[in-house]
Amino acid sequence: MTDAAPTRTAVEAGPSGPRPKPFFTPQKIIIYSVLVFFSIYFLFPLYVMLTTSLKTMPEVRFGNIFALPQAPSFDAWIKAWTSACTGLTCEGLSPGFWNSVKITIPSTIVSIFIASVNGYALVNWRFKGSEVFFAILIFGSFIPYQVFLYPLVIITRELGIFGSLQAVILVHTIFGMPILTLLFRNYFASLPVELFKAARVDGAGFWRIFFEVLVPMSLPIFVVALILQVTGIWNDFLFGVVFAGTQNYPMTVQLNNIVNSAQGTPEYNVNMAATVLTGLVPLIIYFVSGRLFVRGVAAGAVKG
Repeated sequence: MTDAAPTRTAVEAGPSGPRPKPFFTPQKIIIYSVLVFFSIYFLFPLYVMLTTSLKTMPEVRFGNIFALPQAPSFDAWIKAWTSACTGLTCEGLSPGFWNSVKITIPSTIVSIFIASVNGYALVNWRFKGSEVFFAILIFGSFIPYQVFLYPLVIITRELGIFGSLQAVILVHTIFGMPILTLLFRNYFASLPVELFKAARVDGAGFWRIFFEVLVPMSLPIFVVALILQVTGIWNDFLFGVVFAGTQNYPMTVQLNNIVNSAQGTPEYNVNMAATVLTGLVPLIIYFVSGRLFVRGVAAGAVKG
C-alpha cells in the first residue's frame, strides 16, 4: 500500500520539466524570413544568368529577362566553350580553362605547403625575431597589390619568366603567404602543446612531427586554405592580364574579352554561359567542402 501511493501521486501531478516550445515562434519566423530574403537576393543574379544562358538570342531580345526559357538549349554553352572569340582567336574558353588549371594547382599546393610550415615553425619552433618576422609578413598583406605590380614586373623580367605561366604562379604564391600563414599559425596554436612535447620526447624531429602529428589533425584548416587559394587564384584578373602574356591568359581574362568584345552584336546568352562556366570550379569546391570550411575558420580564429 505504501508503495502504490507515490505512483498515484506522480501520475496525478502530471509530467514534470519545462514545457516544450513551439517550433514557430516570433523570433524564428523573423530569423528565417530574413535568411530566405537575403538568400533569394544573392541567388537571383545566378538565376538570371542560368536562364539567359539557356535561351536563344531572339528570346533574349524580345522576352522577359526573368522568365524561364521556352525551349532550353545548350548551344550558348557550347559556343562559349569552343568557339567564342576571346580576342584575335575564336577558340572559346577552353584554352583559358587549362591555363587557369596550370596556374591554380601549383600555386595552391606550393603556397599552402610553405604557409603551413611557416605557421608550424612560428608556434612550435620559435626563433629570435619570429614575432617581428610574423608582424612584417602580416603587414605586407594590407598593402594594395597595385603597389607591387611594377617591382614584380621588373623582378620577373630579370628572372626571364615575364609573360609566362611561371610568373603568375610565382606572384600568386607570394601573395598567398601572409593570410595563409596567419590561419595556420592560429590553428596550430589552438592544438594541445602536449602533443608536440610528447613527440619531442619520443625523438621526433621537425619534419616528422609536422607530417605525422600535426598534418593528420589539421584537415579543416587545410580545406580553408584550399578554398581561399583556389577561389582567389581562379577568380584573379589583375595578375593574369599583367604577367601571363597574351598566349597564356587565364579564364577570367578570356571571359573579359568575350563580354567586352566590340565586334558584331552582343550575344548575351553566350556571355552568361561563359560567366557561369568561369565560376563553376570555385562553386563546386565550396559546396563539396563547405562544412569543413566553417570548422576550419572557427578553429583558426581561436588564438592570435
